[in-house]
Amino acid sequence: MDGYEDCISDQFETSEMLASFLASTPILSDAWRLCSHANAAAPGGFVTEVAGGVGYLAFSAVQEAGSAYGTTKGSMVRLDAVGNGLFSALNIQGKDDEATEEMPAMVHAGFLQLFMGFRENANFQNQMSILLESGSNFRSIVITGHSIGAALAALTSLWLLCHFPSIQVPVLCITFGSPLIGNAPLSRAILRQRWGGSFCHVVSKYDILPRLLFATPSAGLPFLLHVCHSGSIPDQGLFSLVLSSTEKAAEAIDQQLEGDGSCFTPFGTYLFCCEEGGICLDNGASVVKMMHLLFSRSSPRQTAEDHFRYGEYIRRLCFQFLKRGLQGRQEDAMLNESSSYNVGVSLALQSSGIDADEMVSGPVIDCLAAARQSGCTRNLNVTQLAIRLSKISPNKAQIEWYKSTCEASPERLGYYDTFKQMRTTKREHAVNMSRVSLAAFWNGVIAMWERNELPHDFDRMAKWIYAANSYRLLVEPLDIADYYRTEQHLERGHYMEGGRERRYRIFEQWLKEKEARKRRSRRRSGFAALTQDSCFWARVEEAKQWSEAARSGQGDPAKLRPVLERIYEFERYATGLIDNREVSVDVLAENSSYSKWLQEWTALKPWFQKLNGYS
Repeated sequence: MDGYEDCISDQFETSEMLASFLASTPILSDAWRLCSHANAAAPGGFVTEVAGGVGYLAFSAVQEAGSAYGTTKGSMVRLDAVGNGLFSALNIQGKDDEATEEMPAMVHAGFLQLFMGFRENANFQNQMSILLESGSNFRSIVITGHSIGAALAALTSLWLLCHFPSIQVPVLCITFGSPLIGNAPLSRAILRQRWGGSFCHVVSKYDILPRLLFATPSAGLPFLLHVCHSGSIPDQGLFSLVLSSTEKAAEAIDQQLEGDGSCFTPFGTYLFCCEEGGICLDNGASVVKMMHLLFSRSSPRQTAEDHFRYGEYIRRLCFQFLKRGLQGRQEDAMLNESSSYNVGVSLALQSSGIDADEMVSGPVIDCLAAARQSGCTRNLNVTQLAIRLSKISPNKAQIEWYKSTCEASPERLGYYDTFKQMRTTKREHAVNMSRVSLAAFWNGVIAMWERNELPHDFDRMAKWIYAANSYRLLVEPLDIADYYRTEQHLERGHYMEGGRERRYRIFEQWLKEKEARKRRSRRRSGFAALTQDSCFWARVEEAKQWSEAARSGQGDPAKLRPVLERIYEFERYATGLIDNREVSVDVLAENSSYSKWLQEWTALKPWFQKLNGYS
């Protein structure tokens, strides 16, 4: 605990600072302005606008359930049940993923049906196309909405992030008074994709709608629309139910986030606002606890009024930022008398509209500390990972030694073919143990990353990107060799289809994203130390099978042509790698699998060219 306490005491409490920073940008006020315009001018629809180099799409809070929703219950439905893989990136994939047995990502059935109705609308499709095609001219695309429109904004943003992963412009979702839309597995899936920072949910401290589904998880869309549109004061029974249910959710949140996925759960960053200012939290457990603590000070009338006061709160929040700048000297004096963390806590309490002598102030401070401790834990975890990485370095060094030894061997095979044949049992056994140890370490890294136990930008840290991909390029060829040596391809298909471990796909994606941010244009002066395609040997094994199929199918042109097309495609690919010197010298070893395949194919190629007219 000393490490946690030191971490907390040495840092600022930043929840209020983050809220002030957000208020200092025009995005928040522009988003609310457009939401207000959509509510007034486009009931049941949406509006678009470009302001300050930002493309906006705002959904109206005034929506109609219609006859199709009259009997729709609020129970959650699976996202993967939606056709055409609209949200496929949120589905857990990979045979080696221990979490595949968990409940799938689910969302409120009514909200999903409402979104699907928009998506099938020709006008919506046209406006989204215009927005995406003009994306290169924008600094960002902001999807926003108030009330039920906020739920539509969140689902639209998820759809964009899932369906257009290559979109270059950042997508930001800003919601006002949004109801919860999905379960804990959805929240975890968003964290796995590192999309949490793309969602900012603005919630006033007494608004009942963001808490409503804690109490009535089966509430249908018509009921939710009635609560949103009527503006009437909820009866004491509903108010008490929401209050008690939010309290229960706060008490059980730690178990709920790891639970069976049957409860509604927040995701993204929450900006809690009131007349005095605002605070930002991005820890799910702290968000639910803060929802309860702030709501516990409300009354039925306040819960109804607060849902329609976001415009006032946003204006006050922006004013508080300007006022805070004038108070800088006073805060500097406070820093001389107290720790930076305590000053941050004091500012956070003020911005939450809570006096230090109120009974609720203690739990609020504990909630802020828990959120801060979560961030400290991530930093400590990555430090511990670095220590563990150094401890397994001898395993990696052993495989590097094995590779260089095989390359210098008079057999001229390279380490892929040598390991595949397992000739020297003792040496290969030691290498295999190192391979297994490294796999266990990197699987553990992926598990921590997906559980949000590492810093949010972990997958962008150069040290870890290069460490992970250095491991991938060195060790994956041995995994491929083992896969084919043990003939697993006969039961599960080729390695690329049924054998590749999920960690390799993730590490490769990290590297691709980094290279997309900073394109490399230099040509290599010599061959790479490691072949830059860690699946190259798997492609060689497939090419060997294709060549054998071509040889056996010489008399049937209909069967021969698609096989030859694959072989020619691989030949061009391999030649490109070699010309760009992106292969290791072991690929070109005289007796390597690739060299033998190339010799056989070179001998067969003229006959096939003559037979099928290839050139």
